[in-house]
This record gives sequence, structure tokens and C-alpha cells, in this order.
Amino acid sequence: MIGHHLLLCATPSKALCCPDPAVGMASWERLKQLVREWGLEDAGRAEGIVLRTKADCLRICAEGPVLLIWPEGTVYAGVTAERIERILREHVIGGQPIEPWIIRRLPLARPPAAD
Repeated sequence: MIGHHLLLCATPSKALCCPDPAVGMASWERLKQLVREWGLEDAGRAEGIVLRTKADCLRICAEGPVLLIWPEGTVYAGVTAERIERILREHVIGGQPIEPWIIRRLPLARPPAAD
């Protein structure tokens, strides 16, 4: 079961939201590191695994790097390497979004469970 899928617009080919690719790359490396270290990719995790994808562009050109958290559809801006840990701990694990960093909420829906 997938608990969350994190899509990070970290190194866009057209850097419209984050003009410094080094910031996006540092965020991506920190995200990978913490997901691994904290066992969030463990298939036996009761809350479901946490997938991560480095996206070229999420078409949200504002204050990047930008992180989209599925299934909630929460979009965070300014996702630096320093912010990743708090987002994972409070939102992904703890279920409490960090409101001041959210720039958009997208209407994503989970498909119905199969019987």
C-alpha cells in the first residue's frame, strides 16, 4: 500500500520557480536520505510506503523548489533541504500540514479501494 507519494520539482529544465538548481538538488538529496534513514520505504510499514519522485516541472511556477504531496494534494513552496525534515516529520508522518508553507491545495482523490 502507498501511504504518500512525494513529487519534488527539484531540477526543472526551465528554472521558472527555482532559479538556483543547487537548491533543488540539495532538497532532493535530503529527501532521499531521510526517506531511506527513517524506513519510510519499508513495505511492512503500517501507514504504507512513502514514494518519492523528482519531477522536472509541476507547472506551479512559484517559490520553488515545490513539493506536491499525494493523496492530499498539498503543495509546499520554498522546499529547501532544511525544510524537508520538518515536512516529513509533521505532515507525512504526523498528519499535520505546515500551513504557512502551503501555497496550494489541489483536488486529488484516492481511487476507491478494491474489494
